[in-house]
Amino acid sequence: MKFLYLSASVLLLFSACSSKESKKLPILGNREAVEKTVDGKTVVDTVYQTIPEFSFVNQDSNIVTDKTFEGKIYVVDFFFTTCPSICPVMHRNMLKVYEKYKGNPDVMIASHTIDYKHDTPAKLKEYATKMGVEGTQWEFLRGSRDSVYTLAEKHYLVAVGEDKNAPGGYVHQGWFVLVDKDKRLRGAYDGTQADQVDKLMADMDVLLDEYRNGNK
Repeated sequence: MKFLYLSASVLLLFSACSSKESKKLPILGNREAVEKTVDGKTVVDTVYQTIPEFSFVNQDSNIVTDKTFEGKIYVVDFFFTTCPSICPVMHRNMLKVYEKYKGNPDVMIASHTIDYKHDTPAKLKEYATKMGVEGTQWEFLRGSRDSVYTLAEKHYLVAVGEDKNAPGGYVHQGWFVLVDKDKRLRGAYDGTQADQVDKLMADMDVLLDEYRNGNK
């Protein structure tokens, strides 16, 4: 499977250096230099990749859109409920994130199923309940194949796909992607590795401080 992010070690080193020096996380993804006029002068501004509008159905059969996450930082991953390989490890680790920030109005989690055939809202609800997840701070989301796969690969930069030879019939990377309140990608962490999930939570605290201090 292709890698859409740098190796986790490089990402974590970059993030650690950035946080240490300026208490700000890097902004990942594509970027574009755009000229604009300010006070009669032409200046160059950087426009960063952002998450576009979307609409999915959650574990409670309710519509969840990008507006649901407005004013919040959130962590995204891609999985499927019958995944026999990395998903159980990923979500055991994601539970640590959920428990740490449970009740924090500035933090959400979004897990997108890539099994559009099997993972109905009822299946997602059953899955969430077994994990002990309550409420909607952690959203389990279902959409069409094209909507989910395009969002994953083009915007969150996570490779996903169908593969009849793979365990469970699907393949996906185990990235936990951190998104800020401005819909920008601020970090990617291997969700199967406990130390990287610890780094994610440390970076989430840095990001929350950025907004709390008005330094975004």
